[in-house]
Amino acid sequence: MPGLLRGVARTAVVAGTATAVSNRVSRRQAGRWAQQDAGPQQAPAQNEAPAPAPAPPAAPADDMSSKIDQLKQLSSLKEQGVLTEEEFAEQKRRVLG
Repeated sequence: MPGLLRGVARTAVVAGTATAVSNRVSRRQAGRWAQQDAGPQQAPAQNEAPAPAPAPPAAPADDMSSKIDQLKQLSSLKEQGVLTEEEFAEQKRRVLG
């Protein structure tokens, strides 16, 4: 029974990481598309307050097997074209950091 719970927990961590990464990529792409639609004629105002910093990601579990699973999931997303090389490197740094 503990093995089953460990497997379920690992799956939940991987799925949660994949969802968080996918949502972040979607938001980034939507922002890029909005900038392209707006064009260069609308420069950001100088008096605007800077955007708030993004919320820190959820801390990954400390055991190495969950980190490896997260890295495998990130690698899969990169191979599918969901993540760029820079995004993959950033997420990898967060998992290992």
